[in-house]
Amino acid sequence: MNETRKILKVLKSKPTMEGAGVRLRRVFGFSEVPAFDPFLLLDDFRSDDPAQFLKGFPWHPHRGIETITYVLKGDVEHGDSLGNSGIIGSGDVQWMTAGSGIIHQEMPKGDDAGRMFGFQLWANLPSGQKMMDPRYRDVTAAQIPEVRLPNGATVKIIAGEVSDVKGPVGDIVIDPEYIDVTVPANSEFTHPTKPGHTVFVYVIDGRGYFCREKNPFTYEVAGENYFDLKRDPFVENGSLVLFDDGEEIAVFTEEHPVRFLLISGRPIGEPVAWYGPIVMNTREELKLAFKEYEERTFIKYK
Repeated sequence: MNETRKILKVLKSKPTMEGAGVRLRRVFGFSEVPAFDPFLLLDDFRSDDPAQFLKGFPWHPHRGIETITYVLKGDVEHGDSLGNSGIIGSGDVQWMTAGSGIIHQEMPKGDDAGRMFGFQLWANLPSGQKMMDPRYRDVTAAQIPEVRLPNGATVKIIAGEVSDVKGPVGDIVIDPEYIDVTVPANSEFTHPTKPGHTVFVYVIDGRGYFCREKNPFTYEVAGENYFDLKRDPFVENGSLVLFDDGEEIAVFTEEHPVRFLLISGRPIGEPVAWYGPIVMNTREELKLAFKEYEERTFIKYK
């Protein structure tokens, strides 16, 4: 029997403001480094109020990271300093490798009902790839395979593999997995994980519990004292579970289904120097990046 991962930490997303005034929920970020290595940040920008997102994220630089945008509802218009432009629509994913540097903008537009539902994940790059050429992986909803399991669970595979079906995103430095899982009521879902990889889930609908022992312990919650899973073993919409090491995760539901994003990657284990949208290994590299941005020598790839 595979060793099932136990819960290391549970976080609740917290409201914050980014860009030109976009109200969203920060799931984890700077204060959680290096617990989520190789991941740096996860934002939940689900809203049905256009006033909370239409100001968007005007032109800004990135270097040293990858940004992964997954849209459930609505459109995000984007453009960059290399002349690329387009729309990330409902069900689409954009996996952008900033590498040596890119300047871009992301402007959420929502859908006809005024809804904008999506998530943005930041993944770090190791020192040897931080200055690689920028690139995009634009994946449409139609390109993302969906697998239905015998217990009725459905899995959309962005990166990784489920039941011998592979997702469209590959050849990524951190060897990631990114799947969107829905587990029906009164069901069990298990999924193999690579030992040594960082693994977490972010619940985006319903509720479930995420350990075979129903979590008879108390876990830290970012920004609060404790999240007592002994008193209430369920993890609900807007909360994240970070797992300890192991060979699989196990998820259980009772009267309610649960939907969550399952994300994993190989840790980098290097120093992190981070300010705003740029993540390097040293303060000197950070200073150089911002100096180049001011002097308009930031873009290395034409």
